Amino acid sequence: MSLVARALEESGIPTVVIGSARDIVEECGVPRFLFSDFPLGNPCGKPGDRAMQRQIVGHALDLVESARLPRTTVQTPFVWDETGAWRERYARVDEETIEKLRRAGEARRAEQERARSAGQG
Repeated sequence: MSLVARALEESGIPTVVIGSARDIVEECGVPRFLFSDFPLGNPCGKPGDRAMQRQIVGHALDLVESARLPRTTVQTPFVWDETGAWRERYARVDEETIEKLRRAGEARRAEQERARSAGQG
């Protein structure tokens, strides 16, 4: 997305990247970046939290108007949880989670195969 944003900007279309991988996005040099300190894949907020998601999109639209310098980064004021414990658990694979992850992967592959067999994938 970062490279697409840069190409759009070169064509005169203003962009804002909303993301959670600050180091990666800033390294790519996007014109405007709204950083959410959330687990990867959730830059607009928690699933189902429509109020938070709307506010984050509102912050992004405000950033289009307010950014005066190239490569502007603004951090959202939201937290995923008050303790920050999600960082400790995020993407952790250990004895407690490996079987659950294995079963989820098997179920996903079985569902993908069912979809392919039904001509849906």
